[in-house]
Amino acid sequence: MQSTVPGEGVLMDQMVREIRSRASDEGIVFVAGNFNVLHTGHLRLLRFASGLGGRLVVGVSPDGADGVTVPQANRVRDVKAIRAVREVVALDEPVVSFISRLRPEIVVKGREYRDVFNSEQEAVSAYGGRLVFSSGEARLYSSELMSPDMGRLPGSEIFKPLDFVERNRFRITDLVGIIEAFRDLNVVTIGDLIVDEYINCDPLGMSREDPTLVVTPVESRRFVGGAGVVAAHAKALGATVTFVSVSGKDEAAQFAKDQLSAAGVQLSLLTDPTRPTTLKQRYRASGKTLLRVNLLRQGSIDPDLQARLNKAAGAALQTADLLLFSDFNYGCLPQSVVEHLSARARELDVLMAADSQASSQMSDISRFRGMSLITPTEHEARLAMRDEEAGLIMIAERLQHASGAENVVVTLGGEGVLIFAPKGRAHHTDRLPAFNRSPRDVAGAGDSFFTCTAMALRVGADIWQASYLGSLAAAWQVSHVGNTPMLAAELIREVSLPTVRMNELRP
Repeated sequence: MQSTVPGEGVLMDQMVREIRSRASDEGIVFVAGNFNVLHTGHLRLLRFASGLGGRLVVGVSPDGADGVTVPQANRVRDVKAIRAVREVVALDEPVVSFISRLRPEIVVKGREYRDVFNSEQEAVSAYGGRLVFSSGEARLYSSELMSPDMGRLPGSEIFKPLDFVERNRFRITDLVGIIEAFRDLNVVTIGDLIVDEYINCDPLGMSREDPTLVVTPVESRRFVGGAGVVAAHAKALGATVTFVSVSGKDEAAQFAKDQLSAAGVQLSLLTDPTRPTTLKQRYRASGKTLLRVNLLRQGSIDPDLQARLNKAAGAALQTADLLLFSDFNYGCLPQSVVEHLSARARELDVLMAADSQASSQMSDISRFRGMSLITPTEHEARLAMRDEEAGLIMIAERLQHASGAENVVVTLGGEGVLIFAPKGRAHHTDRLPAFNRSPRDVAGAGDSFFTCTAMALRVGADIWQASYLGSLAAAWQVSHVGNTPMLAAELIREVSLPTVRMNELRP
């Protein structure tokens, strides 16, 4: 890949001729932007552009351009690391002027610009080019971004990105004090109780009668999941925790009560004998999940139970610092309950955060209004906005407006998180990659991220420090099979381990 930086004595037209010469008969596809912080939306756009068949040339806007916050040299360096990009140009003139010189066959912009005025259109039309709008596809692979500034913890699969720390002006060591402050928190968690069962099997082979995999169960292990494990995470991190929920009158409910009580969580569980406790079974072999079976009943709890739930949670909120809504859309949190408890929490100055999961069902995270933090997956964010096409940053911005949330963090699985949050007088976007690139079990990563990030915000951390801590907690979580809460001491250990930059590691 070539990197072209116009310097003293180098004519812009000569530089354009060189790019054209290298493109030969390929044709040129051009994308321009600030690229302050590379995030998933950028990668999708650039991958789409590279798939249009020409040589992908990316123009990086100059220092001083509207919205630029990172030096151009750093932004050029980061864009060069993207595999799909063939040429990087450090622009020293307006984008429209450069397009008129380069005359690319195709200019690509994000889909969100399709219905607004585009200054590039006149320049592109003048020489017969095309202006194409797309935000790319939802799929993304971590190998498409090779970050040159990642730290590694010796003996651990967890990596700590140093550029994010430097960009947001805090020290990793600052995070220890934040974790230690967790012990002063009083947290109320409300939402669906789930029990996760892992059934380890011995694979016997393929059935002779039909193409069915045959296994023999060897052992079974159960873990508390759903909102229950959010409560357990908060307790393990040092807080005093009350868990409010509804359970069935069954063995799974008793298991959850025993486990949570043993962990020190204060329980306010209402029993509904007509609703079995949600049980999610995972059949696994050779470290892989073969099949999931969910035993549950959906549908909102009845009005009488809603009133009892409001009363129980309202009593717990009297002494609370933080209210965590952990919604799995199985009926424990109908809208009337959400609105009643949100209003009560605001009266008592209790910080609120919400997570609404939709792995196999519908959800709307925007119904949790006025939260300090919401942490939807991309799928959940797009469900709430009913939009599968717009760019990810636009989805986050629209979701922030719709929900009134202060901070929106879109979780992206193996690609980390995208943060849309206030910074100064405006909202700012930043990205954190996944800290663990060799996960053993991704179940519970979102729960640990949500819990730790919300708690950090409550004790005074900003969203950048809080998201960093949440990402560390999630990285630790996925290194274990089962949703096992992380102790504060374990998180402090991960924070305190020495960090080295990738270019200091021996091959």
